[in-house]
Amino acid sequence: MSQVYKELLSFTTKHSDLEMERIKVATYFGRVLLSHRWEEAETLLHDIQDKVVYELNGLGGIAKLRSFCEVTRDAGYGWAWMGTCCIDKKTNTEIQESVNSMFVWYRHSALTIVYLCDVPPSSRPGALARSVWNKQGWTFQEFVAPKAVVFYQKDWSLYLGDRSFNHKESPAIMKELEDATGIDARSLVTFCPGMNSAREKLQWASKRVTTLQEDIAYSLFGIFGITLPVIYGERRKRALGRLLQEIVARSGDITVLDWIGQPSDFNSCLPAHITSYTTPPRILPSFSTDQIHTQVSLLRKTVPTELALKFYDKLEQLRAPRFANCRLHLPCISFRVTEVRRRRGLAQETLITYSIKADGLQDLLITTEETLVQFSRAKPIRQAFLLVRPWDRYLLGVPDFTDQADFADDMESIGDWTDPGSPMDDSDELPSGSSISEEPDLRALRLMVRLGQRFDAFLLAQRRVGEYKRIASDHNIIAQIKDIDSVDNMDVGTVEIL
Repeated sequence: MSQVYKELLSFTTKHSDLEMERIKVATYFGRVLLSHRWEEAETLLHDIQDKVVYELNGLGGIAKLRSFCEVTRDAGYGWAWMGTCCIDKKTNTEIQESVNSMFVWYRHSALTIVYLCDVPPSSRPGALARSVWNKQGWTFQEFVAPKAVVFYQKDWSLYLGDRSFNHKESPAIMKELEDATGIDARSLVTFCPGMNSAREKLQWASKRVTTLQEDIAYSLFGIFGITLPVIYGERRKRALGRLLQEIVARSGDITVLDWIGQPSDFNSCLPAHITSYTTPPRILPSFSTDQIHTQVSLLRKTVPTELALKFYDKLEQLRAPRFANCRLHLPCISFRVTEVRRRRGLAQETLITYSIKADGLQDLLITTEETLVQFSRAKPIRQAFLLVRPWDRYLLGVPDFTDQADFADDMESIGDWTDPGSPMDDSDELPSGSSISEEPDLRALRLMVRLGQRFDAFLLAQRRVGEYKRIASDHNIIAQIKDIDSVDNMDVGTVEIL
């Protein structure tokens, strides 16, 4: 038992000013964590176990560890934590706990020190933005999780000479990080883990890299507030597939399925690489409130109220998307493809363009690496193809009362969390023209108007009876209904996708 500990214990038992002593105790036991780019000669647990850090000699990892401990001590703290040497990587149980707890550990740190090994002393503004630290997978959560962060340069001098306790409060430094990471400064400072804005968080992580391929997924567990088994050796596609599967299953957020690139062997509706989320989700134009009122008035003349209500009820009964045994059960509106023809003269090196016709939809083009069987009504084939609109319950025009604050700790109140809104819309309001108290027939007609607008579609090819595979395209497939009056021809249900 150290002398400092004995003094703290004596204070708490003999002195009446317990609040002051509580602060002293909290400071003494507060942990300072290090965020850094791992280099070749890092210090491991067996290098320092049962040894005094300040008595160790050496360069590389030893020098970094010793400097980190000195900075921690000078800041008034007695405990320092560094991932390279504070985790026993020979113990699977400890690895499991560390990966799944990492975000919480950084969130509860008294201070997080960021060491920039590639930023030389006396660097000018902009050096932080160019650091490779911004590109590492694990450093994403290591920065957004802590409340207080301080940046140090290669020689362990303060970045830009900023002596403030928390560099997250520096507008200049936050602007650098915003430009470097593509994450707005407000989110960098007040980041809330969980399922909110899942597609945006995937975009933020899409350009980061990790040494171990599975870590591209494991480093995001804390970002989404989830706990999953850590299985090194399972390879990147399966690790990423398990993460994305869990996000969809828990949140019902279909924007996770909005990506451009190669499909995964895990499931064809998921990407093989996180880089497929680099492109921001496409936001299609929507009607204004006045336009919706006009369209509703026109529909009243052509669509029987009973038909609109029946269609609304059918969509309202659809369940959220779910995964089971790597199979996606996707609620959607399906349109049977009646013709696939290859467009001559539009082929690229590896991509082929096809014209597609489907019942109830306007004709469209898709470009894909896959070779599709050509057919038409005159020359049909047994294999079925579908164009589907993944179902978004937000289109019903009713509020979502689900508590999305699924990751809170004792330092955060429920008031810190904002309404996640629609997974398909970055607006904080209900769809244009909606009202919680509006009549059922009006709500049903508004839904039909929204369904009449352009939407992102998936092309599915049948594999076995009742099972489909998504055909990946090199761009979003934008479809539109020919005649919204013919809702009785739309097939509403759940499709199983491999």
